[in-house]
Amino acid sequence: MGMLMYRNNVFKTNFTSLHCGDALELYEEWDAPDIIISDGAYGVSGFDGDTHTPSNIPDWYEPHIKEWTRLSKPNTTLWFWNTEIGWALAHPVIEKNGWRYVGCNTWNKGSGHIAGNINTSTIKRFPPVTEVCAHYVREPQIGTMTIKKWIISEWKRSGLPLYKANEACGVKNAASRKYLTSDHLWYRPPPDAFEKMVRYANQHGDQNNAPYYSLDGINPMTRAEWINYQPRFACPYGTTNVWELPPLRGKERVKTETNKAAHPNQKPLVLLSPLIETTTESGGVVWEPFGGMFSAALAAESLGRLAFAAEINPDHFKYATQRFTSRAANNKKTIDIERQDGYAYVSQ
Repeated sequence: MGMLMYRNNVFKTNFTSLHCGDALELYEEWDAPDIIISDGAYGVSGFDGDTHTPSNIPDWYEPHIKEWTRLSKPNTTLWFWNTEIGWALAHPVIEKNGWRYVGCNTWNKGSGHIAGNINTSTIKRFPPVTEVCAHYVREPQIGTMTIKKWIISEWKRSGLPLYKANEACGVKNAASRKYLTSDHLWYRPPPDAFEKMVRYANQHGDQNNAPYYSLDGINPMTRAEWINYQPRFACPYGTTNVWELPPLRGKERVKTETNKAAHPNQKPLVLLSPLIETTTESGGVVWEPFGGMFSAALAAESLGRLAFAAEINPDHFKYATQRFTSRAANNKKTIDIERQDGYAYVSQ
């Protein structure tokens, strides 16, 4: 893990920066995120600072969501944890601020999560044993246009007919039918196809209006730049959007000196690690704005990612950082990190 440092309510390792404070006051200091794992207010009075009813969820999250949009990358992924109603109420705010909904995943904690004395005739509903984790990606724009409109607009601006895109990509009709269609069948060109379209448009398009597919008006967009506009996602075959896992118990559960749970809703590392592996590369940046026990940050560090996290409750912060000092004491392997040109290069 390398060097540990604690000073002025900031705890740092070579990979991780943990802060005791309000994330709204910290986002500017953090590296731009590849993913954000949000596990904040649920509207159930579950912790100090939580809203008392789900109806307050939109107002609670909106200033954070605005900052996520402003400071994230074009390909940043958001994982938004909440109750079903909490997520439903937050969704319009998330979408309004430039995030596109991908899917909803359900954590099924199983019947063991039901309190032994729950009375369904009193609560008048099925006992809840689930949380949801909604998956969003940025809806990036180039200038004032979405990626879809920009792809189509630049080809039309070149003066080339649509069918020439098929010739450019070496396909029968996939380019004109998928990459340049304006209807719901539109499909983002893969890097190889995009590179071919850019080259063809700039070689054969109207030279009076060149360059085409350029971010700066001088150089055509490169393959690497195009990849940076595409969220990463790669999960193992057979994985679904229902996650069967009991609530956290045993040694991983952080306890106080009186042997009580330090946090009411500590997430299992095995639940968070796949989110990070699926949507980041090694050395990627993970934000955990509402840290709790800093489970996402700990999972990120274990996977060789950089983590920036905040927790506003000093007691939670104290117990959460102890997880990192304990891990350092038990970890004989040192991992160093260098920062060059704003990027993280991980060596082991």
